[in-house]
Amino acid sequence: MQMPDGLPAEIDLSRPSAARVYDYFLGGAHNFEIDRQLAEQIASMTPNLAATMRAGREFLRRAVRVLLDAGIDQFLDIGSGIPTVGNVHEVAQAANPEARIVYVDIDPVAVAHSLELLAGNERATAIRADLREPKLILELARASGLIDFDRPVGILLAGVVHFIPDVDRPGDVLAALRAAAVPGSFLVVSHSTFEDQPKEMLDAQRLSARTDTEITLRSRAEVTDFFGDWTLLEPGVVHMPLWRPDSPADVDEHPERFGAFGGVARYDHAG
Repeated sequence: MQMPDGLPAEIDLSRPSAARVYDYFLGGAHNFEIDRQLAEQIASMTPNLAATMRAGREFLRRAVRVLLDAGIDQFLDIGSGIPTVGNVHEVAQAANPEARIVYVDIDPVAVAHSLELLAGNERATAIRADLREPKLILELARASGLIDFDRPVGILLAGVVHFIPDVDRPGDVLAALRAAAVPGSFLVVSHSTFEDQPKEMLDAQRLSARTDTEITLRSRAEVTDFFGDWTLLEPGVVHMPLWRPDSPADVDEHPERFGAFGGVARYDHAG
């Protein structure tokens, strides 16, 4: 298989990538036929899945704007996928040109495309790391020169923690990330759930096992626990469209149909 320009030759394009499937659903251009085939199979089972992906992106955008309003000017976006279609650096740097962003993803294709997209942007970069190795992520973020953990930081985990199975102790992973932050920092999490979901949505989630990153669905209580003792911002952990919508018209009669909770918390005090 011929490799697209700019991508490492060792990348395996014989398997779909969760990051590229996500990019496809968002209307991005950084995906391949193998990803589109899986995306269409999933979409055939859950016709509103593209809307679900967009709802997740809209939640992230709203959360980033709230953090910007609170004075956050540095963001660690873990599980970022491919930063296209209005991602964090575009939202943040439109409001504050000095804002700095480090994207983190496990997918080498996502990182390769990210670096290509961010070329010339001195205040944004991408690093390859596994969320299950928070110490490495923190070290690489520091080494980038863009994140100063002695200052408040926005830690973004949008649609990624559900890729960590219980056996890998995601609660400990998030605790390690929270421990690196100083008061005034924020944590943003969105996470797929089985609560209030029809059978076809759960079946589609199981198709994620065909990618390298299978999804673990969790309850609202489990997602809430990921914030530890940080202070949850209103309205708490809710179905994503219900988290501070720009307009009441943006919330339809069934916000639970998007299959994920979202929440934002602030670190108010040292332990």
